[in-house]
Amino acid sequence: MNTFYEFFAGGGMARAGLGQGWKCVFANDFDRKKGVTYQKNWGEGEMVVDDIRNISLDDLPGRADLVWGSFPCQDLSLAGGGAGLKGDRSGTFWPFIAQIEELKKAGRAPTVIALENVAGTLTSHKGADFTAICEALDNLGYRYGAFIADASHFVPQSRPRLFIIAIAKGVEAVKTGTGPMAPWHTAALKKAHSQLPDHLKASWLWWQMPKPSKRQMRFADVIEAKPASVKWHTAAETRALLSMMSDVNLAKVETAKVAGVVMVGGVYKRTRYHYGIKVQRAEVRFDDVAGCLRTPAGGSSRQLILVVDGERIRSRLISTRETARLMGLPDTYELPQAYNEAYHLTGDGVAVPVVRYIAKHILEPVVKSADASRPPEKAPVAKVK
Repeated sequence: MNTFYEFFAGGGMARAGLGQGWKCVFANDFDRKKGVTYQKNWGEGEMVVDDIRNISLDDLPGRADLVWGSFPCQDLSLAGGGAGLKGDRSGTFWPFIAQIEELKKAGRAPTVIALENVAGTLTSHKGADFTAICEALDNLGYRYGAFIADASHFVPQSRPRLFIIAIAKGVEAVKTGTGPMAPWHTAALKKAHSQLPDHLKASWLWWQMPKPSKRQMRFADVIEAKPASVKWHTAAETRALLSMMSDVNLAKVETAKVAGVVMVGGVYKRTRYHYGIKVQRAEVRFDDVAGCLRTPAGGSSRQLILVVDGERIRSRLISTRETARLMGLPDTYELPQAYNEAYHLTGDGVAVPVVRYIAKHILEPVVKSADASRPPEKAPVAKVK
């Protein structure tokens, strides 16, 4: 069975995506509340709740085939402060790299390193942060490649994320091609690659995966009729929400009314300029895809839903179970009771079916190839007395 360490583990969504063919032997997160949820769902054996800087080699058992790191995105996000890899949160990438360095010195370097973060990583500091990530992997003795995978291929949520997969030099680069491939290698990614210095381009891999089949799940399929974590708005509250919409968004609602099926729209509140004056607007989308879940730092970042069934219109906050479904988590997954805590957990995670797809088409073939080419360990020779 393949083994892995899961850094910045959150609620263990990477673990859920890797699946039964993988064994987690170590997990770490700084957030105590996330650690509690992780342990409720996965058991108490692997999770260590602590600053990554405090993790030592003694905490990391054996040698892992894969080290997964969904390091914090706040300083790299387009909505963040722009600190990039120098920020307090996204800057934890560097102690993560230090952990790999220590494993390498001990002869326990993983076959594969998987990194996940927001697509804004590509343009942070005009591409300098992405270059720094590639440089760090190159210095560790790894070849690497990146791609953008949008969760909307698998679940009804718009959630493009950057994945960087690195393999130890000497491991056969299976599942790679000679150039970029749609839909994985976007224009922004190709531009970021073009800006790499030549010595980093020499270590680059164009990872290849088949295009996913058409998604079957609709946004309406994840909606709870009687959610436990939120209440439906009153008629007056729904009218107030509609009154915040522009003519363009109200036209979307009118179109949804005559669709002939129940339509579910995701709603975010935005501050817009109207004749030079700041006004708060409610903006809705009825493209059968929820907006990207984000951590609820403020009320405006919590997504609302609008359910339109002919002339009947209802609204409310999206429920925590619905956010979990949008991340591909099963209903058996135990969520925190507090609304913001559960929303934060799911909005800060990695989409489960995306991890499964990457594991199937890249991680597992690479590890299998590495295992096949590794010389068998010699049995110890008994000493003759």
